Amino acid sequence: MSKKKAKQKKTIKKKLTRKYRLVILNEDSFEERLSFKINRLNVLIFGGVFSIFLISITSIIIAYSPLKEYIPGYSSTALKQKATHLVYKSDSLTRALNINNAYLETIRKVLIGKIDTFPDFNRDTILNNKPQTIDEKELNPSVIDSVFREQVELKDRYTLFNKATKNTKVVFFAPVLGSITQDFNIKEKHYAIDIAVKTGTPVKSAADGTIIFAEWTVETGYVIIIEHTNGFLSVYKHNATILKKQGDLVTSGEVIATVGSTGEFTTGPHLHFELWNDGYPIDPSQFIDFE
Repeated sequence: MSKKKAKQKKTIKKKLTRKYRLVILNEDSFEERLSFKINRLNVLIFGGVFSIFLISITSIIIAYSPLKEYIPGYSSTALKQKATHLVYKSDSLTRALNINNAYLETIRKVLIGKIDTFPDFNRDTILNNKPQTIDEKELNPSVIDSVFREQVELKDRYTLFNKATKNTKVVFFAPVLGSITQDFNIKEKHYAIDIAVKTGTPVKSAADGTIIFAEWTVETGYVIIIEHTNGFLSVYKHNATILKKQGDLVTSGEVIATVGSTGEFTTGPHLHFELWNDGYPIDPSQFIDFE
């Protein structure tokens, strides 16, 4: 058995080291242009080294270039720079606030008589003489402040509903034309208008914008969300198919999907259309005539 294995190894080694001559000829005159000896082992070694080199170069290019932003899990370079700038700015504001507080505290002590003579100091040296201590308890809002904030939020939460008018720089067009089966209703938390149309009817963009969401959801089926100017968002739900993807630029009236009846919350073929502005839902009928 050992002789057989030894023979097999010898045969494999012989195949790998057997030399071949690679000749490059002129097709017209058959003149020899280039020739060199090779064997299978050299080809395998060269192929392995070239593959490692190619993978390394590709990894370096992706790791140290803007291309890595397109790989899931990596954040945008611009976003990192903006976050770093905000951190530095926040730290500078905290330092300036501490200096001003220490400066005013010293002046207060002089005014109430705790310091007999006015000290020789300036804003630049105060922070070095007074340690920076921040009590996290002071940052937490009081009970009275929390109740007041909640009252203000509840009072102003739906102000846009009553104030929204057609006086806007954005001109909206009807994504579909049909009969309205359910109106916009704040009390029932139905922040949209349902328009009944036939399955497969083209759904058009209400205005120029950018697709920021185009995916499947369990409850509302295929959904598309478009970001417009002046803080407006338009939402299209229960579509049969979506014809655009996230990041696409669309113009007003451009077909983005087809009407369907997808999702658990659907009640039949219709378009569930929402309109939002700065985070608040708005009645689309104030801007668009659907019938």
